[in-house]
Amino acid sequence: MAAIRDGETIRAHWRCFVACGLMVLSPFQYGVDFGLIGGLQAMPGFLKIYGYPAPNTAIGWNISTVRQQLITSLMTLGAFVSSATAGLVAAKLGRKSCLWMACLGCVISNIIMMTTVDINALYVGRLLNGLANGYFMTFSQLFIQESSPAKYRGLFLSGFQFCTSIGTLIGTIVDWATSSRSDRSAYLIPLGLIYIVPFVLTIGLFFIPESPRWLILQDRIEDGRKALEWLRPTGAQVDIEVAEIKAAIDKERELGSQVGVLDMFKNPIDRRRTVLAVCAVTLQAATGSMFIISYKAYFFTMARVSNPFAMGCVLSAIGLLAIVINSLIVVRYGRRRMLLMSGLGTCGVLQLIVAIVYDKNPGATATGQVLVALSCLYMMSYNGMVATYAWLCGGELPSQRLRSYTFGLAAAVGFFGAWLTTFTAPYFINPDSLNWGPRYGYIWFPSSIVAGLWVYFFLPEVQGRTLEEIDEMFEEKLPAKRFRGYKCVRRFVMDEKQDTQHEE
Repeated sequence: MAAIRDGETIRAHWRCFVACGLMVLSPFQYGVDFGLIGGLQAMPGFLKIYGYPAPNTAIGWNISTVRQQLITSLMTLGAFVSSATAGLVAAKLGRKSCLWMACLGCVISNIIMMTTVDINALYVGRLLNGLANGYFMTFSQLFIQESSPAKYRGLFLSGFQFCTSIGTLIGTIVDWATSSRSDRSAYLIPLGLIYIVPFVLTIGLFFIPESPRWLILQDRIEDGRKALEWLRPTGAQVDIEVAEIKAAIDKERELGSQVGVLDMFKNPIDRRRTVLAVCAVTLQAATGSMFIISYKAYFFTMARVSNPFAMGCVLSAIGLLAIVINSLIVVRYGRRRMLLMSGLGTCGVLQLIVAIVYDKNPGATATGQVLVALSCLYMMSYNGMVATYAWLCGGELPSQRLRSYTFGLAAAVGFFGAWLTTFTAPYFINPDSLNWGPRYGYIWFPSSIVAGLWVYFFLPEVQGRTLEEIDEMFEEKLPAKRFRGYKCVRRFVMDEKQDTQHEE
C-alpha cells in the first residue's frame, strides 16, 4: 500500500506476521487430513474394518473402488460446497467467525470418524470434515490477502502452501509409524492429530483483529482503521491506506452497486476477473496432483514399491523442501506467469515419463525406484512452482467488493477439480478396476500442457502490486501482457499526497 515503505523490515511488521502465521494453521489442518487419509487405505488395521481380504495384493487386503472413492472424495466434495457458499456467508459474517465455525465442524466430524465402525457414518464424518476444510482454506486465505502488505503477500501465500505440505508430511509420518499395528489404533492415533489445530486456532483468533478490508467493505471504517493500526508497523500512516481502500471500493461500486452471486458475471471487468481467478486456482487440478497426494501410499503399495509408507514420507519431504526454496525467492522474484508455466510443463512431462516407464516394465524393482525418483521431482515442481502461485493468483485477482464471492467460487471449482480427481482415480489405479497404476499419467500430460498455454496467453502478472493497483489495471482493461510494465496513476496520486503531508 502507499503507506507501506519497501524499506520496512519483517520485524516492523511482526504483528501482521503473527496474525497471518495463525491463519496458515488452516492449510496445515487440510494437509494433515490428506496425509492421513491416503495412508489409512493401505493399513491392514483400517482395511480389516472397511475393506476385505485380497491374497493377491501386496498386503493381503484391499478396499472396494466405491468405498475408496467416497472416503477420499467426500472431503473435497464438502470443501466444494462450503467454498461455493462462502460469498453468501461472508456477506454477514467476518473471516474470524467463519473460521470458528470451521473449527467446530472439524471437531464434530472427527468425533464421528473415531467412534464409528460403520461405513455410512464414516462417510458423514468425511463430508462434514470437508465442509470445515472448505472454510479453513477459503477464509484463511481471504484474511491473508486482505491484511498483508503487497511486499509480503507472496511470502505469506508461500507459507500457506508450506503448511499444507508440512501437514501432509506429518500425517504421512504418523501413518508410517502406526501402519504396522493390526487393530483400530493404527488409524485412531493418526485421527487424533486432527483435534490440535482447531484448539489452537479457536483460542488464537481472540487475539487478532478482523480483516480490515472486510470491515471497510461493511462501512465499519473506524473498526477497519483500528485493525490496520494493529496490523501495520507502529507509527504507520494507516489513514492513507484506509482512504485508498475505501476509494477502490467506491470505484468498484460505481461499476456495480450490488454485491451478489450474479454480479461476478454482469460487468465485463468483474466477469474477466472472476474467470481468471477460477482458472488460476484450477491450475492445481490440471496437473493431477491430487492423484499422487491422496493415494501415494496406496499407489506405491499396489505398484509394489519397496516400503511404500517410507517412500510416501520421502515424497512429502521433497515437496516441503521445494516450498522452503520457493519462500527464499518469492519476495524478490516470484513472477507468477513464468513460474506457473515452468511448473506446469515440468509436471506434465514427468507424469508422461512415469506412465511410459511403468508401461514398459511394470512390477520390477528398478521400475519402483524410478517411480519414486520421478514422483519426488514431480512434487518438487508442483509445490515449488504451481500450488503456491495458483492460490496466490486466485486470491489477488478478484475485485474488492466481490472478493468473498469470487474467491469462494474459485476455491469451490478448485475443490471440485480435486474431488473429480480423487473420485475417479480409484477406477484407474485399483487392481479390481482398470488397474492402470502409474499409467494414469498419460491423462495428465496433455492437461498440464494446455494449462501452461492458458497461463501464457491470459494470466496477468501482478507481482508486487497492491490490491488497489490491481483494481486500477483491470479497470483500464489492459491485456495480460501489459500488466507487468504498467505504471498506476492512482497510486502515483496517493504517493504525491503522502509526500505533501510529510512536507507540511
